[in-house]
Amino acid sequence: MNDIIDLIKELSAKRRLVWDLSRADFRKRFVGSYFGVVWMFVQPVVTVLIYWLIFGPIGFKSAPPVPNASYVQWLIPGIAPWFFFSEAMNQGTGCLQEYNYLVKKVVFRVEILPVIKLFSCLAVHGFFVAIMFVVFLVSGKMPMVSWCQLLYYAFAASVFTLGLTYFTGAVQVFFKDMAQIVSICLQFGMWLTPIMYSEQLFLDKGLTMAPFILKLNPFYYIAAGYRDSMLTGDWFFERPMLSLYFWVVTFVLFFVGLKVFKRLRPHFSDVL
Repeated sequence: MNDIIDLIKELSAKRRLVWDLSRADFRKRFVGSYFGVVWMFVQPVVTVLIYWLIFGPIGFKSAPPVPNASYVQWLIPGIAPWFFFSEAMNQGTGCLQEYNYLVKKVVFRVEILPVIKLFSCLAVHGFFVAIMFVVFLVSGKMPMVSWCQLLYYAFAASVFTLGLTYFTGAVQVFFKDMAQIVSICLQFGMWLTPIMYSEQLFLDKGLTMAPFILKLNPFYYIAAGYRDSMLTGDWFFERPMLSLYFWVVTFVLFFVGLKVFKRLRPHFSDVL
């Protein structure tokens, strides 16, 4: 617990540095690119289009479980936080190697490097959420107060992701295959989270335990929360047990990840 409190104090004291480095990291992604920030939206938009063609009215014709919502309106709130999570995991896992010149500085607190990557990815996520709002408004969905709840779920996703990247980023320094393992796990994780399909699919086939198993995946809470906020107007406190489960798991992962990071930190500069 003291490690988490120390991290919060450190981030508060270095908030200006974290902000400046996050902005620099965000701009660095598009240096030398003709289309710059446009590439930030190409992959998500193309991915949504592909899944719409496969599972939408042209392909398998999957019906969204939410009344008065199209498949695209149901898909985007579920896949938007996954894009953020996936990018933050990939970026955070390799952040120590990318910023090895800062890691080797004795006076620099390397704990803030995963946070810098997280904030940079949050900026990209913010743009995508803005696009999601536009899509909903253009398609005739009226704004709801629950849309503000996305801030809570974005915070929850950030804490969950940060705890994981503290672990994967620290291990990546010594075990270079960690980045590939993370990439493979993300591919499995996307299909283990009901983003393109509904858990109702399993109930229709008599697999009554499947929805419970899917909810053991902490990211289920995030994807469902985004959909609740955008489509149904349900609030997070209407899922009390799922909220409790998510935050217990997230706290444990964050504590373990930060503990491993601090245990390995003295050896980073020697290996890098």
